[in-house]
Amino acid sequence: MAVLKGAERPGSSMALADHLREARNRLLICLGTVAFMLIPAWFLYPWMVDLLNAPYCDALTNLDPETSCKFLETNLLAPFTLRMRVAGYGALFLAMPVIVWQLWRFIAPGLYKKERRYALAFTVTATVLFAAGAATAYLTLTQAVSFLVNIGGPDVEIRSGIENFVKLALFMMLAFGIGFQFPVVVVALQMIGVVTPQRLSSWRRQAIVLITIIAAGITPSGDPISMFALAIPMYVFYEVSIVIGRLWNRRKAKAKSNEAEAERARRAARAAARAAKAAAEPEVAAEPDVPATSAHAAPSIDQPVAGDAEQNARPDDAARPDDAARPDDAGPSDDAGPTDDGAQS
Repeated sequence: MAVLKGAERPGSSMALADHLREARNRLLICLGTVAFMLIPAWFLYPWMVDLLNAPYCDALTNLDPETSCKFLETNLLAPFTLRMRVAGYGALFLAMPVIVWQLWRFIAPGLYKKERRYALAFTVTATVLFAAGAATAYLTLTQAVSFLVNIGGPDVEIRSGIENFVKLALFMMLAFGIGFQFPVVVVALQMIGVVTPQRLSSWRRQAIVLITIIAAGITPSGDPISMFALAIPMYVFYEVSIVIGRLWNRRKAKAKSNEAEAERARRAARAAARAAKAAAEPEVAAEPDVPATSAHAAPSIDQPVAGDAEQNARPDDAARPDDAARPDDAGPSDDAGPTDDGAQS
């Protein structure tokens, strides 16, 4: 899909004003979706209150089957405020797919393919773990309420206000959801090289103490049941994170080894090509130079030219009388006058 293409596509760079404009559009879409989801969430309020009321009612009926599960509220404006608050939480939950999608579309264009793959994996994992933490908090809420009701003794009658209990339930689910993000953080720290699996293995004792302190601090109720219900999964996630880190390092080392072998093979191939080229050059130099013959090749200097031969064979120079036969070179004729000897006689 085009919307999932990231920084490797042409023209992916954006100015700061474009980023701000894009963020504003995404935020407006998210706010509009939440406002629209307020309508169904308003009518789903009775069902959501019954869902949140179930742990409280179960805890009270376990103590006294004849007790009433109704909440006690002394403030007249509290029910309306509570309905608006619960409807707002419900609208936020219903709009969460759109919010996550808009957030992903804002971040993905700035990431490369490998980065988008890791970001998508971390996002999906974090969402699943948050939902698992919220479900764990809801399931342990009954035991937590039972502990809080019994701790006061039989002479204390507990009647909680609906606003206080809903706030406690929502904060419990939020705290467990955040606590279940612990393995995501640990795995990310191992992948970027901040910590190693060996170092985490050597910190097991310190990790147990730290996890217990964190679970006691972020649990709204403060009861030991909720604290251990959060601390035990966090420690299990700690061990799972160590295993994931070791597998990641092993895979990374194997990838580096394969890359090194491929680089050595490329260097060997280049060296063999250079050696073959160097061995072929002396053979080419040893071959005799054969002049190229052509129909239009220039004649040699010693080779007579056809025009010169014709000029040498001109008819003017073909038949000339010998020098002895010319009249200028002949002896005295009979008509010549008397010689000096005849005159003297």
